[in-house]
Amino acid sequence: MKGTILVGTASQGFLRSVDDGASWHRLGLKEAIEFDGVVRSVVVHPQDPKTILAGADAGLCISIDGGAHFARIDSPMNDQAVWSIAIDPENPSYIYAGTGAPSRAAMFRSTDAGKSWQRLSPEIPEFCQGVNRPRILTISIDPADPAQVWFGVEEGGLWRSSDRGSTWRRLDPECGITNSDIHCISMLPASGQHPHRTFVATVNSVFVSTDGGKGWSGKASRDRFEGLYYTRAIQPLAGDGALMLAVGDGTPGTKSRLYRSTDRGDSWVPALLHAEPNSTFWSLSVHPADPNLLFAGTKYGDLFRSLDGGRSWFKEWRAFPEITAVAWTPFEAPVRAHPRSIT
Repeated sequence: MKGTILVGTASQGFLRSVDDGASWHRLGLKEAIEFDGVVRSVVVHPQDPKTILAGADAGLCISIDGGAHFARIDSPMNDQAVWSIAIDPENPSYIYAGTGAPSRAAMFRSTDAGKSWQRLSPEIPEFCQGVNRPRILTISIDPADPAQVWFGVEEGGLWRSSDRGSTWRRLDPECGITNSDIHCISMLPASGQHPHRTFVATVNSVFVSTDGGKGWSGKASRDRFEGLYYTRAIQPLAGDGALMLAVGDGTPGTKSRLYRSTDRGDSWVPALLHAEPNSTFWSLSVHPADPNLLFAGTKYGDLFRSLDGGRSWFKEWRAFPEITAVAWTPFEAPVRAHPRSIT
């Protein structure tokens, strides 16, 4: 398999592999992201697989060589923790980024591919009850209508814009979503007789809307997923109505499972895990260049891989620090091993 696997961590920056996971390499010296820095998010450009955006403790960073090197994008997010990023798949000039703990949670937008940035209007409290300082964990752009942009805050609610981020409205207090701790937002476009679906994963439930967010139905995760409640991520897959879901028994957790749906989230089947994860699955990743290849990372550093579209999973040999984000790009980055010290 040619390509680059990028694993973002909370203490070792990025680790990258260009040989299918046989060897792994940290970033080198004089990079915008320190080799022992904190990475919170990573996104592969939807039209250019060698361009990678990363959110780190240094701010918003970019690689134009598949993750081999990173430079910081000068922006109001300099030296702030960037927890989430989304690029408009139809018009990549529009990029959205969200910050959070230990920085102040805020939303930012670029309309010129990152050359300039604007802080957007939502005012998020500096502190909250559940996590002290809130963080924007998820940003989602509606694939059927990119003017519809959503974001979710851990202990700050569900927000929606209908004009590409110029104005915002908070939804959860009035729409039936009963928990303000939003972990993930995902969408499936309408297909045949099936309406558009919007999924919102809170800390303990999965909510679904089929009418553009006006009405929601929710089910407690504990009642659906073998008693596991900590719903962390929902990832649309290739194929009509296929999804993956990650859930665990807490944070960091001691038990975790991956579930797969082929009916647009109506029912879920446990995926086959060939090893027991050491903590809650934290991140899921897939790239359209190879829809059968998926990666999942746990809070305490287990990396799992699927080669059959998420039906079964194998744990990678390498142990990682805390995994915060995972991505794969079909571009093979020019990653080189560091010179070793000789004593």
